[in-house]
Amino acid sequence: MFVDSTRVFVKAGDGGPGCVSFRREKYIPKGGPDGGDGGKGGDVILIGDTRMDSLIEYRYKSKLVAQRGHHGSGNNRSGKQGEDFVARVPCGTVLRNEETGEIVCEITEPDVPVVVLCGGRGGKGNQHFATSTHQTPRFCQPGLPGEEFSGVLELKVMADVGLVGLPNAGKSSLITAVSKAHPKIADYPFTTLQPVVGVVELSDFRSFVMADIPGIIEGASQGKGLGLKFLKHVERTRVLLYVLDISPYADMPPEQAFAVLQQEVKDYGQALDEKKFLIAANKIDLDADREAFDSFVCQAGPQLAGKIFPISAAAHQGLDGLVGVLYKLLHEQEEEEF
Repeated sequence: MFVDSTRVFVKAGDGGPGCVSFRREKYIPKGGPDGGDGGKGGDVILIGDTRMDSLIEYRYKSKLVAQRGHHGSGNNRSGKQGEDFVARVPCGTVLRNEETGEIVCEITEPDVPVVVLCGGRGGKGNQHFATSTHQTPRFCQPGLPGEEFSGVLELKVMADVGLVGLPNAGKSSLITAVSKAHPKIADYPFTTLQPVVGVVELSDFRSFVMADIPGIIEGASQGKGLGLKFLKHVERTRVLLYVLDISPYADMPPEQAFAVLQQEVKDYGQALDEKKFLIAANKIDLDADREAFDSFVCQAGPQLAGKIFPISAAAHQGLDGLVGVLYKLLHEQEEEEF
């Protein structure tokens, strides 16, 4: 079961209280204060794990609560620190404060601990409050409470290229043809019900990561079909690849399909429509005379013509050229970032 969002309660451990104690030794009838300090509360820590691809574990274990610090004790003995709560999550996970909407942290690298909340400080024992005028203090500090909040864990797939298309455009066939991913493929809409990630390998040890999401339909921003909730999985991508059905049997002309997809991406926001993109005119093997493809290129105009690539995922036509251009575009973006 794939879960990409779940509510959690996050709480750091409370600090342990200090101790009120006095020395009791033979031949020393009035020993001074020796109350130890309370232990610090445990921290809440998130760690990215490449072996995980879902948040299903936290749907049933929704409390991320660290252990409280132990009490101080006599003979100047400090309490033990509370154990940290360490939660392993998939890379690409975002923890958001449910009330304020503020992003608390983003887990983007594997095996790097990120402290979400620090535990409360332990209280001081009565040994700290003895003075020349008050030699028998009978009080100590309580530990400070650990911070807490209600949060939402959201998983956003980490990939370089994101596939966007209408249902049955051939996105699943494409990612299967160019990578080792094996999503469900069938001749009916919405066969893809969760994001699929595949590694595209080129020669000379070059590679990039591609993500496929469920099909977007017109009106998705108003909740039609599967809505736009899966578009968050291409937020982190650097390039979008629009996959269009160019065959004569398509439910919608490619120019109309492209306009619908662009509008839905724009309605989603998060500057997704500002990303660089290419267009894969799929199922070219069913357009024998290239009439539909030529018509689409003509209507697209010179600005988009250079971004359109005729391919057939089923017949493995034009894939090497498309993959090579995608890699080059990604490499160009890396150089711009530096």
